[in-house]
Amino acid sequence: MALKKILSASLLSPFLIICIIALLSVPVSVGARRLLEDPKPEIPTLPELPKLEMPKLPEFPKPELPKIPEIPKPELPKMPEIPKPDLPTFPEMPKMPEFPKFDAPKLPELPKPEETKVPAFTMPKFPGSP
Repeated sequence: MALKKILSASLLSPFLIICIIALLSVPVSVGARRLLEDPKPEIPTLPELPKLEMPKLPEFPKPELPKIPEIPKPELPKMPEIPKPDLPTFPEMPKMPEFPKFDAPKLPELPKPEETKVPAFTMPKFPGSP
């Protein structure tokens, strides 16, 4: 136990020292300095052009549509009514005689067989298994 602590402490301390040196050697604020040093190019502004006014067109009176005379709808000539032919009627069929209902003998109810119980199977434990 003590050997593990000494080994981990001896490996961990050089690793920590290397990480700290690496973090301190990298300049962190280089990006901010470059932003301050590089001047932004100025974008030239375009001169404002005077707004062009569209000349107003004279208003023309709206032409009225001529009225179309109404055309009477032509009426279709009436078709003569065709008499329906009389179909021959079938004679009425005599009613079927009613038969008494047949009662089938009832079968005796059989008791339901009970489900057989299967004994629970347990796995034997082997030595050396979890």
